[in-house]
Parts: sequence; structure tokens; C-alpha cells
Amino acid sequence: MMSVMMDHRNQTVQEIKNILKRQLTDREWSKVNKILDQHRSANVRTESKESDAEAKKGRKSRVSRPFDFSRYNTRHVALRISYLGWDFHGYVVQEDSENTVEHHLFEALTKTKLVESRSTSNYSRCGRTDVGVSAFGQVIAIDLRTNLLEGQGVIQRAGGTARQRNGTKTEEINYPQVLNRVLPSEIRVLAWAPVEPGFHARFDTLSRTYKYFFPAGDFDIEVMQEASQKLVGTHDFRNFCKMDVANGVVNHVRTVTAATIEELDGISGAYQMFEFTITGMAFLYHQVRCVMAILFLIGQHKEKPEIIDQLLDVERQPCKPQYSMATDFPLVLYECAYSGIQWIYDTAHHERTISQFQEKWTGHIVRATMIKRMLDGLTSVPVITSTHPCTEEENKVDGQSSADNIGDFTAPESDARPTTVRQVTCLSGCLPSKHHRPLLDRPRAESLQNRIEHFAKRRKLDHSIHEESTQCNLEINKVD
Repeated sequence: MMSVMMDHRNQTVQEIKNILKRQLTDREWSKVNKILDQHRSANVRTESKESDAEAKKGRKSRVSRPFDFSRYNTRHVALRISYLGWDFHGYVVQEDSENTVEHHLFEALTKTKLVESRSTSNYSRCGRTDVGVSAFGQVIAIDLRTNLLEGQGVIQRAGGTARQRNGTKTEEINYPQVLNRVLPSEIRVLAWAPVEPGFHARFDTLSRTYKYFFPAGDFDIEVMQEASQKLVGTHDFRNFCKMDVANGVVNHVRTVTAATIEELDGISGAYQMFEFTITGMAFLYHQVRCVMAILFLIGQHKEKPEIIDQLLDVERQPCKPQYSMATDFPLVLYECAYSGIQWIYDTAHHERTISQFQEKWTGHIVRATMIKRMLDGLTSVPVITSTHPCTEEENKVDGQSSADNIGDFTAPESDARPTTVRQVTCLSGCLPSKHHRPLLDRPRAESLQNRIEHFAKRRKLDHSIHEESTQCNLEINKVD
């Protein structure tokens, strides 16, 4: 069609040129002919671009043909995922935000045609992390497209044509490599493993380990370590979490198998970094961040280690004192442990993942070092601790007054000492206060029993409203 139009246009232009050539002088014709040739060249370039655009559009429409999932079996696999959660709105998909780890993950899974839909993917996750929280060892289980016809976790598709499909049927898809090509750089699939179809990432977990990173600041690390050991064992942690009765969580008994505070390699003194590690079968909503808030108070000698024993005694302390939990970004879901899983790493791809995180580390450590050097400079110079005009008495030299110096400023000097209070307040989630109010003297939240009764009444009210609305609709239908 395009070529026919171009031929017709060229014929018309040639007829016009013949008429003009007969009517104009040679000099005039030469100028006009040059203009017409330039115009024709411009049209040719435009038509060429339009033709290329149509060709690309045609190629795109061919690529976007529906993918035939019936030509592949599925395989139940576990994926080990790492992500830096600082800039995400949590892990779980939300109605009001697309910037969640789970949203990006399923966007990559559907884009690479590894799943047909979330609803049919038999998906489960080990845990959910909140806004700003990261994970080094999050685990999910899911049915993915597979090249194989049989093997561990392979599910034969009913009515499928996998055996008739061309291509390899013995070499499995490199799931981490395929997904990491389209995932944000802050989210990486580290490894995968075939698992039985009944494997569940949440309910088959043997233990979960969280880590919380913090600087030494002015903390008494030894007393914090002593206090952390009181968490080990089976306890009711209702005073160390945010109650989630609305979602049916009424049992707050959990078992902590280990809790430690260890020094990390790095700068000594107030800038030395530590990590708090806690391991258990399961954790409550915001439990680790609440634990850290209490440990921070103990490390500053604002509370004694015995406060943990008192808060764990829910018979005497049934209501949680009001306090701010520790901030989110230092918290990491470090590891999810399972029995019998053999993780598969691709050597070349694993090295690329390490290189990518090394680049991120370089960017952050350079910035941190620059700030540290700035602090070194600020804390090594003498500072003026007080400034006021000289009086005549202060200005006397050998008992004689010097009129030239009256009114000048005195400036007693003192070496500035590193202020580490801000290291604490930026993690504790509360504003600095000159006077600490003991936890057991503070206002209390509602008791667990009151919360249960509240939501039970609300559900009953919702049920009665639903029944009343249904009856109303029936009566309206009768009238109609």
C-alpha cells in the first residue's frame, strides 16, 4: 500500500515539473528543480521512518501473542530471596501501593512467564517484613514453569502437551538468572531448590533468625547482653509486641532459642558496630523492634535488666506500658531454616550478584566514611563553652585596669567530646528527654481480654448490620 502511494506521488511531481520546465527560463527552472528535489528527499525520509515504525509495531504485536502454558509442566520450588527493604513499603502486596517487594516479585514472575497468575501459583512465604525492613534469607514456595517432564516437585499438567514441545526437556530453567534480569537491583533471587508439592514456606519453617544492627554509642553493651538472655525460653511476649487481635492473634506465647549481642569488625569506640541476633520458631508483630527498644533503655541505664522479667510476668503486668519501638531500617530477616532443602546456586550468576551488592556497599561505605571524617574534624577542635563581655574587674592586669580591653569577649576553651546521644535517639524511635519516666509508671495499653471483647463485639455488630441490611433488601424486593 505504501509503495503504491509513493509511485502515485512521484508521478504527480514529475508532471508538475514538466509543466514548470516549459514555462520557466533555464535559470529559474534550475532553482525550482533544486527545491522540489529537497522536498522529495524530506518526504522519502519521513516515509522511511513511518515504514520502520509500522514494521516495529508489527514485530511487537507478534511478540505479544498469548503464551501457551499448556506446553509446559509446573514445578513446586523454593526460592531464596534477598532484598534491601529501606525504600520499599514492606514485603506484602498492598492495595494503595505498588512499591512492595511482593508486587515487584510477581511482576517479574508474570513478565518472564514463569507463572500464569498468582491465584494458580500455589504461593506461600516464610514471613512478612514491614516497611523499611530488609531480608537476607526470605524464602517463598511457588509452582513455576519447568522444562522437565518429571523429577522432584514436577507436576504434570492435565491435558498438557509438554512431551510434544520442541526444545530441551532435561535442562532446567535458571530461575535466579531469569528473574534477576527484570527485578529491581535491590531485590535478588539468590538460589532455588526443588521441593515436594506439599511444601509450605511458612508452616514448614524450623526457625527464623532476625538481626538488628546498631552502633556502640553510649550503650552499656555488657548489661544489654545480660538482659538479652532473659528473653531465651518460652514466654508470653504480649508486652513486647503490637497486638494483632483484629487478625485473630490472641496467643502471644513464643519460644526464643537464642539471643546474642556481638561486636562487628570495624571502627572502635562510639562508632563500633554491634548486631543483636535472635532466633525462634515464630515471632509476633513488631516483636523484635519492641525488644530492641527495651534493650536500648537498659543499655542507657534508664531501666534495669530486671524490667524484662517484670514485663514477661503477664499476670502481674497484663497491660503493655506505652513506649516507642525501635526504628525499622536496621532490622533484617536473616535466615529461615528448613529440613532437607539443598539450595542450588549458579556460580557465574552468584558472582554477579556479589558484585552488584559490592557496588552498593561501596556507595554506602564511602558516604559513611565521609561523614565520619567530618565528625572527626568537628570533635577535634577547641570550642567556646561560654561567651560574655569582659567587665572592668575581669579586665584588670596586675591589678591595673586596661581600658583598651573593656567590652571584649572572653572565650574559655574546651576540647569537644563526641556526642553519642543522637546515635541512640535516631534508633529508639522517640525524642530525647531529660527526664526518663520508668516503664512501669507509664500509662498502659488495653489488656488482651479487653481487645478480644472489643473485636468480638464489633464482629457481632457487623453481623447484625449485615442481617438488618439483608432483611431490608428482601422487603424492598417484595414491594417492587
